[in-house]
Amino acid sequence: MSARKLVKIVYRFLQLTFVGLVIAHVSLDWGYPWWWNFLPLALSYAILIAAHRWGGAPDSPRAAREPVEVDPPVTGRWSALNSPADRTPSHGTHAYGQTYAIDVVAEPEPGARPGFSRLWPLARRTSAFPAFGAPLLAVADGTVVRATDGQRDHLSRTSLFALLYLMVVEASVRDLAGVKWVIGNHVVLDLGDGTHALYAHVQRGSLTVREGDRVRAGQPIARCGNSGNTTEPHLHFQLMDGPDPDTARGIPFTWRGIGVPRNHEIFEAPATASQPA
Repeated sequence: MSARKLVKIVYRFLQLTFVGLVIAHVSLDWGYPWWWNFLPLALSYAILIAAHRWGGAPDSPRAAREPVEVDPPVTGRWSALNSPADRTPSHGTHAYGQTYAIDVVAEPEPGARPGFSRLWPLARRTSAFPAFGAPLLAVADGTVVRATDGQRDHLSRTSLFALLYLMVVEASVRDLAGVKWVIGNHVVLDLGDGTHALYAHVQRGSLTVREGDRVRAGQPIARCGNSGNTTEPHLHFQLMDGPDPDTARGIPFTWRGIGVPRNHEIFEAPATASQPA
């Protein structure tokens, strides 16, 4: 077992210890200061932050690599969110190998994608978003090393109350449950040379490949969904140096013919002969 995997296990154990202490304190009326309950929680975050600084930061010699050029994972008109072109780590953390990760949402035309609402509707169906069901394409020739699509696609979290629920409750529970509940249904491709591509939040039941399959660049492998820790249907894409997001480090990427779109930048990913139009 790698040191980074062990750190993740200790981190989750300490978080569960915090939950257990709170429950025990309330139900058993243990006679100690309530703030002692938060000691394992604070320790868990201290361990995780130290681990990320030790081996996951982009300025670490072990993590530093030139951007790997690959094909775009989608086709059509899309918009970028949480882009590494604006900051790294792009999602505010090096956890799960997502230092250089990017989120993309379909924008087939202006106004086609529902916007954020403060109060109502609390949530929207996945079918309201043009990204839902869009084909996801292999960015290079490779081998499928992870493929799972059994989790449900949940409603959007695009209102103030739904977003608060996601950040305070749902995200914490998913983090405790493990990485697969954070990234949802997903595919990991081994592209060779120590590079792996992760497609997260895949649509339930949409996989067209299985573990061990060889894929060609541009081949459809799944469809965009809304599983895992998400606010709306979108693709979370990243390159990393191993197949397990719990232990992998992020690798910078660039999409052939596009580069790395900035936050809210609209980009057009053209179809090739091997891609669906």
